[in-house]
Amino acid sequence: MEKSSNTTPNHDGAGENPNLDRNEENDPEDPFNWSLRVKWTVTLTTCFICFAVGINATGIASAPTPINERFGISDAHFPNSFWPVASWTVGAAIVPMVVLPLMEEYGVRLGYLLCYAVFFIFLIPQAVAKNFSTLIVCRFFTGSAAGVLQNGMDGIIADIWPGAARRSLPVTIYVTGLLSGVSLGPVFGGAIISKCYWRWIFYIQLIIYGAAFVPVLLFMRETRVSVIKAKHMKASANEGVLTTEPRVSPDTPSLSPGRFLYDTVVLPAYLLCTEPVVFFFTLLSALSYGIVFISTQSVTQVFMTNYGFLEYQTGLVQASVIIGELLGFVVCLFQNAWYAHATISRPDASEAELSEIRLYLSVPAGFIGLTGGLFWYGWTSYPFLPWILPAIGLALIGLGVTVVMQAIMMYVTDAYAKYAASASAAVCFGENMFAAFLPLAAQSMYTNLGFQWASSVLAFIALLLSFAPIVLIWRGRQIRERSPFMRKAMYLTTE
Repeated sequence: MEKSSNTTPNHDGAGENPNLDRNEENDPEDPFNWSLRVKWTVTLTTCFICFAVGINATGIASAPTPINERFGISDAHFPNSFWPVASWTVGAAIVPMVVLPLMEEYGVRLGYLLCYAVFFIFLIPQAVAKNFSTLIVCRFFTGSAAGVLQNGMDGIIADIWPGAARRSLPVTIYVTGLLSGVSLGPVFGGAIISKCYWRWIFYIQLIIYGAAFVPVLLFMRETRVSVIKAKHMKASANEGVLTTEPRVSPDTPSLSPGRFLYDTVVLPAYLLCTEPVVFFFTLLSALSYGIVFISTQSVTQVFMTNYGFLEYQTGLVQASVIIGELLGFVVCLFQNAWYAHATISRPDASEAELSEIRLYLSVPAGFIGLTGGLFWYGWTSYPFLPWILPAIGLALIGLGVTVVMQAIMMYVTDAYAKYAASASAAVCFGENMFAAFLPLAAQSMYTNLGFQWASSVLAFIALLLSFAPIVLIWRGRQIRERSPFMRKAMYLTTE
């Protein structure tokens, strides 16, 4: 079942949706009409890059001691070795809000390739950095470019796949790739420093990302229908071909500076402050994402102290989080099937009216996976218990994070329709800022409160926030009726 094209969101930080009025079903230039082979080639290529650049975010988290020794810093009183990761995530939080709307105007493919080039170029000085400041600054720029490559994925999917049901599987792959890439970073780094000097973490990444540029260049296509048509109009005008379409110069930007500022900053901030759904879901999603980054710090403390693991071995423990995320991927497939069945049984309902179905499995995932996993991880972190027990807790956390984050992403997209871009921009900003600064408190928390109560504090916060999906499932329609932004989406019915 296909929904109205008016409900297809532009999920990349602009308030308006340039994909409106896509009614030319036989137009071969429209990405909606691409063959499945082309759609999946573009989708899987960009999802792989989303996964791959995530490794760069946390790859050095397994090597704090050699990095500290090389640059003369200390983690005795503060986790200074985490600043390169924090710098990366701050860039990923801020820069995409500016760059992604520009890509929507001037072309996704061009912006994507430029960001990938910037990411690769600033990886080189990280590999040969002579001082800690250089490492942190360059990490900011790689994180900025990587954030665009990651956060832009949702918009690429929306450009290619019509209808919420058809977007479900691509979004599931995207979310799992995003999380597993970040979680794989410490495993990747730990495996390398067990045999090589820590700079090889970057040297090997340069080889991987250099090789990956070839499929990106070959398979990444322009996905914005407005940009595709503008280029076609320009080519037709240059060839003297008459056209009945409006003569709008593709070289003329349609966004004024004021409108650009409103779409990228004002509207997302306004939604975050005035929409309870956006506010609480931002907190829940940001906490979930932040916990993935906290684990890069807490696992080192817990497993070195309790079990005598070597530093690089604690990075390998992060594989348990990845296992949980892959299990979460399977759970998300069941959630997608549940939603697809609902669209068939209620063909006249809008995406907004069905949006609460997206949240059903996030309830047990939040309570059992996220909250339960944190309690399990905390209260099995004793040296007299086998190390596999807290590792199981990490796997539960990975499962919960994956299911919860996908549910929030899909709900916001469906419920806010044309405002989904701005609502999602607020959520993505919160996720990356939590990922940047929450782990900086991990060392003090786990030292001062103890391993058990530090994880329990996070678990109690997760427990409280996990009630948000229940409230929406229970009173979703009434909440959407009160929202001036969600109310409009409720009456966008199917074709």
